[in-house]
Amino acid sequence: MLETEKLSKKYEHTAACTDICLSIKEGQVFGLLGPNGAGKSTLVKMIIGLVRPSSGKALIMGRAAGDIEVRYKTGYLPEMFRFYDWLNAWELLSFYARVYQIPADKEKLAIQEALELVGLKGREKGMIKTYSKGMQQRLGLARAILHQPALVLLDEPTSALDPLGRRDVRDVIKRLQQRGTTIFLNSHLLGEVEMTCSHLGFIKRGHLIDAGPIADFMTKEQEITVEVDNLNHDLFTRWNIEGRAVNMNDKLLQLKAVNREEVPVIINEIIGAGGRIYRVESRSRGLEEVFIDLIENDGAV
Repeated sequence: MLETEKLSKKYEHTAACTDICLSIKEGQVFGLLGPNGAGKSTLVKMIIGLVRPSSGKALIMGRAAGDIEVRYKTGYLPEMFRFYDWLNAWELLSFYARVYQIPADKEKLAIQEALELVGLKGREKGMIKTYSKGMQQRLGLARAILHQPALVLLDEPTSALDPLGRRDVRDVIKRLQQRGTTIFLNSHLLGEVEMTCSHLGFIKRGHLIDAGPIADFMTKEQEITVEVDNLNHDLFTRWNIEGRAVNMNDKLLQLKAVNREEVPVIINEIIGAGGRIYRVESRSRGLEEVFIDLIENDGAV
């Protein structure tokens, strides 16, 4: 669906993106992660054809980004947008239906489907200037998907929304995915990406430092905290040698397990050696920790 080959953009003496190579297949929800100023928006604009690359190329369905036929099959929601707020939602979408060259006899149905998908059905006659930020974001999504594009690019679609608004956008993305739409999501909100995306890419100072299925980045390793009394210190010594033991502070033991299945094995070992357990907490490494490892430690996970 989308490929970039050594895609680069340089502004005078500043490199915004350097040799970006990506391959996104049909139906994937791809999340691009990176700190502010990493080059995320520049990359999206090159893919959509709004910014001319300094070198390299972007292909959508095998055709050059910016190709007029490709644009009719692509939807785009920029991070910052403004609509004609003296119109209502129906009037705005009717205008864009003509821009997208949707046939007149199919325009009404296309608008109705877009409004229903984003949760604005019944609110389409309200003036845009009376819409909340969340409603305007939904309307932006409706405009981006009005022509049922094969690829939708969303630049920070939830950054200015409250938790309810972010949930609404996630729901729209899931509905689009169920329809088979390929989605490129650019964000710095790790929680949103973790709940939404099937694949990830990490960008730092204009360089793509890693990309792949989200499962490849989310380790199954568990961090266990056990409140224990009368711990057999031979166990702690062995776990230290094995690289499992992290810390023992008063009655709080911190350990690493390779996976969830090892957690009850460790607990049974403690009990079998005479330990008394009062509390057990277990958690896996989250996307925030993966992000920090990749971005702060130059890709060393």
